[in-house]
Amino acid sequence: MKRTHLPLNGLRVLDAAARHLSFTRAADELAVTPAAVGQQIRALEDLLGVVLFRRTPKGLELTDEASAGLDSLRSGFLRFEEAVHAIQAGQSSQKYTFAAPRDFFGAWFARRLAAFRDAHPDTRFHMAGGHDTDFTEANLDFAVRLVDSPGELEGVPLSPGRSVEVAAPGAPDSWISWPGGPRSDPAPDDAEPGLRVGATGQALSAVLGGMGRAVLPLQLVEHEIETGQLVALSGIEDTRATYWLVAPRPQWRQKKVKALVDFLTAAQKAQD
Repeated sequence: MKRTHLPLNGLRVLDAAARHLSFTRAADELAVTPAAVGQQIRALEDLLGVVLFRRTPKGLELTDEASAGLDSLRSGFLRFEEAVHAIQAGQSSQKYTFAAPRDFFGAWFARRLAAFRDAHPDTRFHMAGGHDTDFTEANLDFAVRLVDSPGELEGVPLSPGRSVEVAAPGAPDSWISWPGGPRSDPAPDDAEPGLRVGATGQALSAVLGGMGRAVLPLQLVEHEIETGQLVALSGIEDTRATYWLVAPRPQWRQKKVKALVDFLTAAQKAQD
């Protein structure tokens, strides 16, 4: 059903004028001139087809038609205020709904979120999906994506774009490729990749399983290189793609998202 267009400005003026029974005092409350109050009331009367006020020797007086709607009008404005408070409370709450690639979450991001929660103990997180999760459908506050840039979204890179070729000790000299990877095609001396997979997480699992070598984002394999589970076969290379924290502008402007972005950015600068 189509909703009736509500003349909210005029109704707000009606509420104030009815409470004060004075255009002058209503104007003071609304920070406008008495003439502007009178214009709004006349426009509302024309729209509704009723007279709302009468001038009497004792002053301004409400008509029966105006009085009949005031209780519902004031109840409606209270509901509007409750709705605004609810929206603001949701914005300032400490619950984050987000999506992120699961491999990146496990290897890098979870530790940073844990550090943020240590600094903000009331924080709660809900991971609602992976790389391609839709913001609207999942009602996300933010997402993490492996991309060259945030595109039409607002965003900040979580760390520099870096990659490294890795393999498990003793693994065969067989190339593992994944779409969108730093080197998704086989090396020049390879006739064919030994394994093609669909995502970074699968490539990492294959490398850890000893199936061959692959070029992977440094964030995913730093710990494994440090502990000897993987061997770096090349030096670290800069790449255009890296992990970005992204969000549409309304979510990006939320205080809680700003707080998280500031924390992660400061932590990354301290690490660099």
